[in-house]
Amino acid sequence: MTLETNNLTMRPITGRDELDLFTRFPYALNSELADDLDAGRRRTDWMWVALHGNRLLGRAAWWGRPDSADPLYLDVFDIDDDAGSARIDIGAQLLRTTMAAALPPGATPPEYIRFVPPDWRDGEQSRRVVDGRMAALEQVGARLFVERLRLEWRAGTPIPPASRRLEFRPVHDDEEILALMTSAMDGTLDAHSRDDMTRMPAREAAELHFHDELAGYSSPREWWRIATLPGGEPVGFVFPARNDYNPIIAYIGVVPAHRGNGYIHDILAEGTRILAEQDVPRIRAATDLGNQPMANAFARAGYLTYERAITMTWS
Repeated sequence: MTLETNNLTMRPITGRDELDLFTRFPYALNSELADDLDAGRRRTDWMWVALHGNRLLGRAAWWGRPDSADPLYLDVFDIDDDAGSARIDIGAQLLRTTMAAALPPGATPPEYIRFVPPDWRDGEQSRRVVDGRMAALEQVGARLFVERLRLEWRAGTPIPPASRRLEFRPVHDDEEILALMTSAMDGTLDAHSRDDMTRMPAREAAELHFHDELAGYSSPREWWRIATLPGGEPVGFVFPARNDYNPIIAYIGVVPAHRGNGYIHDILAEGTRILAEQDVPRIRAATDLGNQPMANAFARAGYLTYERAITMTWS
C-alpha cells in the first residue's frame, strides 16, 4: 500500500476513550497508560496519533511527573511496520508535529527511551522495528546515547548471606549522601553521569541526580544504607526505593578508594535483602550495557536481564 505523508491526520487523542486506538500497537508500556493518565504522569495533549482514515500509522507519547509543566521523556513512539518505505517519513513527521506542540519553543527535546527485547539484534523483525524507529528519530536530530540492561530479581531467588566484611547503617543526612555520590562520580562508567560531568562539576551532577530523582521517592529513606568498614570508614552506598511502578535499586556505588575489592557484591546483596523483606514480587534495576562490572554484579546476585533500553538524545 502506497501512502502519501501529506494525506495524514496528526492530532492528540481526545481522552481515555481513545486509549483503545492508541494501544493498537503492542508495547510494554500499554498497560500503564490509563493509570499514568489518572496520576497525571501523562496528559492527552502529550499523546499523539498519526492516522490515514481509521488506520493508525504512528503514535507518540511523552511522560512527566504530575507537577511537570513540560514532559521529561519521550517513551512511546511507534510506526506501522506494514506501511512500507513511507513509515520512516511518517514517523519523522509525527515527531516534528508533537515536538512543536508539546515542548516550549526552542527547547532541546528530552531524551527518548525505547524498551526492546534482550536479544533484539538477533531477530530480523525485532531489529527492523528498532531500526525503523531510530531512523525516524535520526531524521529529526536524535542520536544514540546509550543502551542499558533492564534487570529483575524475582521473589524466591536466593540472596547471598549478610556481609562479613562490611557493616551497614542508615544515612546521616543529605550532605553525607551528596558527598558519597560526588566521590563515586570519579571514574564512573555510567553514561549519564559522564555526560553530566562534561557540563558541570561532579558535585553539581550529584545534586542534580539527587534532587531530580532520589529525593522524590515516597518510599522510606530508612531503607537507604551506607556500607562501612568495621572501623566506620564509608566504602559505598545503596538506595533501595519504590518508584511509581516497582521496587527498585535506585542507586548504588563504591567510592574510588575501595574499588577492586568486590564490595559491590556485598552492597547489592544488602539492598536486595532490604526490599525482599518487604515481601515484594520483584525488584527492578538497570545499568549501562558497557558497565560490565555492574552488570556482572547484578547477574551474580540473581538479577535477570528481562529487556534492554535504547536511549537517544538531542544535542
